[in-house]
Amino acid sequence: MMKKMFFAVLAIGFLATSCSDDDDNSGNSNAELTLNLTGLEPLGDDYVYEGWIIVDGAPVSTGTFSSVNFPQTFDVDADQLNSATTFVLSIEPAIDPDPAPAPTKLLAGDFTGVSAVVNSNGIVGDFSNASGTYILATPTDMDNGNEDSGVWFLDNSSGSPVTGLTLPTLADGWKYEGWVVFDGTPISTGTFSDPSMADDNAASSIFKGDTGNGPGYPGEDYLQNAPTGLTFPTDLRGRTVVVSVEPYPDNSPAPFTLKPLAHMVPAGAATHTAISMGTGPVSTMSGTVSRN
Repeated sequence: MMKKMFFAVLAIGFLATSCSDDDDNSGNSNAELTLNLTGLEPLGDDYVYEGWIIVDGAPVSTGTFSSVNFPQTFDVDADQLNSATTFVLSIEPAIDPDPAPAPTKLLAGDFTGVSAVVNSNGIVGDFSNASGTYILATPTDMDNGNEDSGVWFLDNSSGSPVTGLTLPTLADGWKYEGWVVFDGTPISTGTFSDPSMADDNAASSIFKGDTGNGPGYPGEDYLQNAPTGLTFPTDLRGRTVVVSVEPYPDNSPAPFTLKPLAHMVPAGAATHTAISMGTGPVSTMSGTVSRN
């Protein structure tokens, strides 16, 4: 019901504007909305979280926040809060001329009585059936001696490469991003929306070799222009490979909280051989919202 209601709201375009205590001239009293959310991380200076209640099919802002310490309580018009059917949490620019919610919506849930259970499954994507396969290879150069310095999200176990990632189509405002963690430092393999196609930086990566862009799947060769403190080519064995879900536009160069797939490359991993990924550390975010 929550998902159907929320996307019905999307279809009418979020035409309502934000509501705040300062411009409430109705004389109505306020009530308290309390958020108790888990897993949120600070967004930095350029973005904030913003809560919304859906009232008569339109979004009304309950206020913005940057702190991720909970519970947090907000004063909201009592009549609107009592009439609300759904709560939604979005990520917004800190300086935002648009009164409507941004596409990057992170949590949503319907009110039942005085509370709503919110999660990311229906509003970002449901990763309960997510799976991944990758190989070690460096197809963007002509050197066969450094094949353990690249990772590609494809499955060649049948003899021909096919898509290596089983992932749901993300809602607007989100993209996937691959990573390899080098001694605690995550280095991106690139962002992508479709795991059956090359990622967004396939032609522009500064790390890949000079003889091509690689296969038409997400991945990266770490062959040159290593960040300070690292040396490329390298050996990815013992490193952790991660697929995260990122806000788009992105609020940080670091991986976002949602990481549905992850795997440490085995010490004895063979190159050009399919390796299965495991479940990542965070595949869903959730919380509760109460009104009184």
